[in-house]
Amino acid sequence: MYQACKGKGDIAIALVLLAIFSPVLLVLGVLIAIINGRPIIFKQVRVGEGEKLFTIYKFCTMNHMKDSEGNLLPDDQRLTLFGKILRKTSLDELPQLWNIVKGDMAFIGPRPLRDAYLPLYSDEQRKRHNVKPGITGWAQVNGRNAISWEEKFRLDVHYTQHRSFRLDMKILVLTVQKVLFAHGVSQAGQVTVEKFQGSK
Repeated sequence: MYQACKGKGDIAIALVLLAIFSPVLLVLGVLIAIINGRPIIFKQVRVGEGEKLFTIYKFCTMNHMKDSEGNLLPDDQRLTLFGKILRKTSLDELPQLWNIVKGDMAFIGPRPLRDAYLPLYSDEQRKRHNVKPGITGWAQVNGRNAISWEEKFRLDVHYTQHRSFRLDMKILVLTVQKVLFAHGVSQAGQVTVEKFQGSK
């Protein structure tokens, strides 16, 4: 019963937030276009509930500079100061409100990952796809990108097996704290998360 209400509630809240934050989205879009260049929206195929594929939306936090051969420069050279601020404040995640409206995502759930990882999961790890992915989740408030892939997946599966209104509220409160203090935004010494290579 809670899950059915949660889905409808997420969509309703996302619509309200889109209306409220529309001026912010517009301003951020203009600033990104000026500072980082176009496109301003990052799109990537991710895995959702039941391993259904969908396109996720985020604000671009890197510029699109290329080398003399036309290849994009390394991530650490393209991540701008403005992009760092967007990541630190999680403002780059705002376009995912549209993913919630579309029904691809929820506010709370395991973070959706790339489809390239599908063949690498163990049977236990695949259980993270038993629920809709979220903008934030149990793994995000327990280390975010600063913990190992194996620990993230363990926390994700734990959420799918123990999800409840009480746990969701706890995650919501902890998420606000994490965003305010920018804990675990990235792995030490890296601007992007190291790719999952499969569990050892």
